[in-house]
Amino acid sequence: MKLLALRARPVLPPFRRPPVSASGAITKAALVLFDLETDGGVTGRSYVFGFAPWTLASIVGCAQGLFEMIKGDELAPFDLEAKLRRQLTLLDTPGLVGLALAGLDMAAWDALAQARGVPLVTLLGGAPRAIPAYNSTGLWIQPVDTLADEAETLLGEGFRAIKLRVGRDDFAQDLAAVRAVKKRIGDGSILMCDFNQRLTVNEGLRRARALDGEGLYWIEEPLRHDDYEGYARIAAEVATPIQTGENLVDTFEMARAIAARSLDFVMPDVQRIGGVTGWLRAAALAHAHGIDMSSHLFPEFSVHLLGVTPTGHWLEYMDWAAPLLQEPLRVKNGVAQIPDRPGAGIAWDEDAVKRYAA
Repeated sequence: MKLLALRARPVLPPFRRPPVSASGAITKAALVLFDLETDGGVTGRSYVFGFAPWTLASIVGCAQGLFEMIKGDELAPFDLEAKLRRQLTLLDTPGLVGLALAGLDMAAWDALAQARGVPLVTLLGGAPRAIPAYNSTGLWIQPVDTLADEAETLLGEGFRAIKLRVGRDDFAQDLAAVRAVKKRIGDGSILMCDFNQRLTVNEGLRRARALDGEGLYWIEEPLRHDDYEGYARIAAEVATPIQTGENLVDTFEMARAIAARSLDFVMPDVQRIGGVTGWLRAAALAHAHGIDMSSHLFPEFSVHLLGVTPTGHWLEYMDWAAPLLQEPLRVKNGVAQIPDRPGAGIAWDEDAVKRYAA
């Protein structure tokens, strides 16, 4: 089966709960949808997130340019990824080029699983099963007195764990937010927090020490993502586990982060780590070092990948692509069931795609 054509479509669906983190607000979900067509009648599907509308045209251009390098090649994801990376040696793959490469890689794996008539997790050697998930669709930077009610709402959507964004200018407000949510949900539910790279090392140390003992499951990204030495200082001095990794662009960066002892947990992002192929490398690295590995965004693919991750931990549930899907991923009783249908289980709602076309 050979690659025939690529259709890459930019869309801007609305957020159900618009994200407002300490790093800024995002008004719409800037996505590019990939349809990778083969000469066997199978179409692989995936999507990537561009963070802002102005990135979409560039991602589409990068994707089409990359596809021209593999057009007519056999549907063999490892070989396709290796060929593209050889062609990109001088340019390298951070940034938008890397997102386009990951989108192609995910679509190729989806197509191969469909061609074999099995779920992606089965193609990779696993089986459909339940994966623990936390609700990451709310608890953004907002007035503290609204957070406890929203926390209850998020748990009521089928979850036992939720994530709170922190990083306000006034740390007293962050502490009040953590305590208000924790008081409302009690010890029977899990609460993570995320600073979204907001702090300096000294401020990160101060706040992380203050949050010790508040019952948080992890403290996520207090510092600039690539400050491995700074993270190592915090991880060494704070009892609450430090979570990071969503900005790692390959397993070479991940290896450096691990060597620096900069994290307790790791959460690669499938579009930044290199798609399905990059995730598999990252999962092997996490396994070799005994590090629990969670996902970041893209629950439709991540749920399959966690199913074959030896140290698989938590699925981050985000519903940003749900308005475009015929069958969005569902969470019940704190777990997401890996879909038992061919591929990643993605099928576009074409009416919604037209409605939200960028």
